[in-house]
Amino acid sequence: MEYEVIVVGAGHAGCEAALATARCGHKTLLVTGNLKNVATMPCNPSIGGSAKGIIVREIDALGGEMGINADKTLIQMKMLNSSKGPAVRSLRAQADKITYPQEMLKTLKNTKNLTLQEAMVEDLIVENEEVKGIVTENGTKITSNIVILTTGTYLKADILVGSTRTRSGPHDEKPSMHLSDNLKKYGFDILRLKTGTPPRIEKSSIDYSKTKREDGDKEVYTFSHDIAPIYDVNNQEPCYLIYTTPETHKIILDNLNKSAMYGGLDDIKGVGPRYCPSIEDKLVKFKDKEKHQLFLEPESLYYDDIYLQGFSTSMPKDVQEKMVHSLPGLENAKILKYAYAIEYDAIYPTQIKASLETKVLKNLFTAGQINGTSGYEEAAAQGLMAGINASLKLKGKEPLILKRNEAYIGVLIDDLVTKGTIEPYRMLTSRAEYRLLLRHDNADIRLRQYGYDVGLIDESRYAKFKNKLNDISKFKEYLKSTKITPTKEINVIFEKIGTPLLKDGIYLYDLLRRNEITINILKENNLLVSDYSKEVEEQLEIEIKYEGYIKKVEREAEKMIKNEEKLIPKDIDYSKILNLATEARQKLEKIRPESIGQALRISGVNPSDISILMVYLRKNYNE
Repeated sequence: MEYEVIVVGAGHAGCEAALATARCGHKTLLVTGNLKNVATMPCNPSIGGSAKGIIVREIDALGGEMGINADKTLIQMKMLNSSKGPAVRSLRAQADKITYPQEMLKTLKNTKNLTLQEAMVEDLIVENEEVKGIVTENGTKITSNIVILTTGTYLKADILVGSTRTRSGPHDEKPSMHLSDNLKKYGFDILRLKTGTPPRIEKSSIDYSKTKREDGDKEVYTFSHDIAPIYDVNNQEPCYLIYTTPETHKIILDNLNKSAMYGGLDDIKGVGPRYCPSIEDKLVKFKDKEKHQLFLEPESLYYDDIYLQGFSTSMPKDVQEKMVHSLPGLENAKILKYAYAIEYDAIYPTQIKASLETKVLKNLFTAGQINGTSGYEEAAAQGLMAGINASLKLKGKEPLILKRNEAYIGVLIDDLVTKGTIEPYRMLTSRAEYRLLLRHDNADIRLRQYGYDVGLIDESRYAKFKNKLNDISKFKEYLKSTKITPTKEINVIFEKIGTPLLKDGIYLYDLLRRNEITINILKENNLLVSDYSKEVEEQLEIEIKYEGYIKKVEREAEKMIKNEEKLIPKDIDYSKILNLATEARQKLEKIRPESIGQALRISGVNPSDISILMVYLRKNYNE
């Protein structure tokens, strides 16, 4: 074979996949239509966000690149939901659309074992239902042991504006015309999806006096667990908040039939994202809302495009002009790039295993939007896991399957392969039933050992991680063994803090269970001496204050894990199981879950079906 791994597509999924396999020592080829579009951001200029920011932390904990690259190139950073509980706190960075791709390309070029090539892939080399390589547009064949498809929105992509349909990918790039047809020929069920992007506005044409300024946080944060902050916390680019007006709504509703999605085109098959709808969708589906919030976000320090977050549309250009000019502060705005929707092919994700290898073709992995997801972070996470599992397969090892209680990445992949999707899938905190365990602050504690075991975390980063664990352990022991006794001076301090006075001695650990008591308050009042890092203190404080809740969720997760450990034989014939409901039999046969736990999560499979299945396994497989 010419290569051990070929990765097709160099978006966020492709970059992570190629870096993972190359860093694990495999000769890797990354093929993309245009190297100028490596890791570009065709839609929003941000990395992270609600739930997504935790995914980026998880990617970094496992040894991926997205967090490091975002930290290098951000122009604003915020911790979302900082006033709420730790389960929903999540970082969001405004990323620079010029420097982010440049830095990623530099990283790819400087990575050992990795070759970059410009080509359009239109077919696979397949022998006996096993992938052996790729075929480019001009007929060139390149062989490999494993192929990872990360094609983004380029499969038969169409740009939709008003009544016009243009066969094109993002950036006016040529799409792949035949690959999805060939995948269908090999036995894949193909799904048609749709997403969109809002207009870009010239910075100098906006009247900012009619907007509300939104600055970055004054506290410094990083996605990476290893590198120090690079940005100047006092010199971040601001965003601005505005709202739609009654005039905006009238213009949209009066012209609804001109939108590509609502009558402008009658041959649209793609289903759009429920949780990132167009402005037309918002008005139709949320008729009771008088206004919708929009954010004006800078795309880069090197050009003047402002991204109009929340204003995605497929209206004709003349209607877009009216819509934009109806917004406060944008009455005289100049549109630099018009909004559009894009329709593209994907595969039904129930056709892939939890390792992201496909069930249809051996040694073919898929990651990113081809699996039905939306978002840079979701794509990068899948790319990383596909790369890790491709490497493990080449080494003859079992795949790394993250559980739902271990990572948002585990929730994401399990949802895709078990439940499937008929619309672009976006990660939300509400999708994670164990989200109190899957926090921003403990991503490395959950996942860094895996990153080290697969070879993506080097010894120095691993040593730093082990030191952190040691510090947490020592600090915890100190808090459990250090007691405060009641004195007049202590109770004066407690009265000032507003916490119940002491009658008996209390250990610092137990004192920190009180809502009004924090490590910082204890330090400020000379009741606690600590030279541990801020992240060690934060980690332990959350663990103490939420200990009861965390233990409860851990008990729930243990039940899930027991069901995951009850494996279903690969050769099981569901047609032989009497009394199974017809829908359950069809779903089990199609998805072929690997465990009872996974079977329980399949829509249409009821507890009674699971009971029948388990009786059958005990009788026929001694399970």
